[in-house]
Amino acid sequence: MKDIVKEFPGVRALDGVSLTLEAGEFHSLVGENGAGKSTLMKVLSGVYPHGTYSGEILIDDRVREFRGVRDSETAGVSIIFQELSLVKELTVGENIFLGREPSRFGIIDWSELYHRASQLLQDLRLDIDPRVPVGNLGIGRQQLVEIAKALSQSARILVLDEPTAALTESEVEILFDILRRLKERGVGMIYISHKLDEVFEMSDRITVLRDGRTVGTHEAADLTKDKVIALMVGREVGDIFPVSEHKMGETVLEVRGLTAYSQDVAGKKLVNDVSFSVRKGEVVGIAGLMGAGRTELLTTIFGAWQGKHSGEVLIDGRPVSINSPAEAIRQGIGFVTEDRKRYGLILEQTILDNMTLAALKRISGNFLTSPARENAAVAGPMASLRVKANSPMTVAGTLSGGNQQKVVLGKWLLTEPKVLFLDEPTRGIDVGAKQEIYAEINKLAKEGLAIVLVSSELPEVLGLSDRLIVLHEGRKTGEFSRAEATPEKVMAAATGSA
Repeated sequence: MKDIVKEFPGVRALDGVSLTLEAGEFHSLVGENGAGKSTLMKVLSGVYPHGTYSGEILIDDRVREFRGVRDSETAGVSIIFQELSLVKELTVGENIFLGREPSRFGIIDWSELYHRASQLLQDLRLDIDPRVPVGNLGIGRQQLVEIAKALSQSARILVLDEPTAALTESEVEILFDILRRLKERGVGMIYISHKLDEVFEMSDRITVLRDGRTVGTHEAADLTKDKVIALMVGREVGDIFPVSEHKMGETVLEVRGLTAYSQDVAGKKLVNDVSFSVRKGEVVGIAGLMGAGRTELLTTIFGAWQGKHSGEVLIDGRPVSINSPAEAIRQGIGFVTEDRKRYGLILEQTILDNMTLAALKRISGNFLTSPARENAAVAGPMASLRVKANSPMTVAGTLSGGNQQKVVLGKWLLTEPKVLFLDEPTRGIDVGAKQEIYAEINKLAKEGLAIVLVSSELPEVLGLSDRLIVLHEGRKTGEFSRAEATPEKVMAAATGSA
């Protein structure tokens, strides 16, 4: 790709970006959210067709002009986006060959379709039944099906955009094993990830983008994580996590014997007799492996769990009954959810509409909305959180992941909560935006807000928490102060080995 320039109204997303890829190479593309990584790959994959950008795409030294995704796929390019493109009602096999079904005399040959799908899955060493509906699989295995679908098209260039965001450690190992074998076959791969451990484990070369420009391409062996971060953010990065100086007050939230049952499997406890408390100005981290019950715990307290549950919740020492998110908000609880696009934002609406949504009555009054009051209310969070947008009228769906997350956080801060739940608050955002979120968490705790933090990243939960609670299969298996918490102790508790 040579000197690619891509513009949107008022924004130059790519400003002369160049990238090369060799056969059998694992080439990582890194940069902060908004740096232009996904935009560049949408140019390569034909999502942005020829004529909507300037510059050249060459494959095998031949200039290619893709009019759409199909042209790109025909040229051997296959891209796996962060948002999966599977049809959950269809089977695994149907998804793999969707639009390219083998047929005889104009009729789909189902036997051949499932035979090919089975062979492909076996070749990738994936123990997945091709006749199972994709919706019956966990998100991690759906991601692996997406990869199988891409490879069914005999891709010579495979682009992976944050492919491990929803995978467990074991699924990540399966994925990397597949990618290593693809390298041996000569498939060139472009890998986009914010997880620098993965980038350095797999990469031959690393290209860094910043503000829509190519900062540089380097051999992975010539770089360190600190050097990559400095290139990404344009400055040297010191300590990632702010020093905790929180003055803790009285208990704000207390949970006693909380139990939540599965909505699908009768009698199965996803949260099993969990008790904990959070004080004013304290950050309590909740650690655990996938399926430990962390999100279910917060969702139940917030009144959003649809299944059977029991236990007691106290706010400021007073028992409360919370059976809906609206009641949780009235009681002073805010909840930055794990999936910001599904539960945190209305992507088609503006920053102003999204930020004021949960606090609209407090900002505007009971009967009529007040645009002037709403604009005044969002100005503070937009400035303090450093939301990169032209105005509050910018549509949320056009923002980068990090800025979307800041809008969600700002929405809950406008409710003036007593306790704030943060479920994976930095998932899918770049290192620069992460540090801004970390600084904001520290600032809010200093101001006296009680915070409950869930994170799958062990360094993150260790670096931010004053106290750490560990869950394993729904049970509380450990509780540590900041001084006591070590990676070994936390992991032992998270695996049920403590």
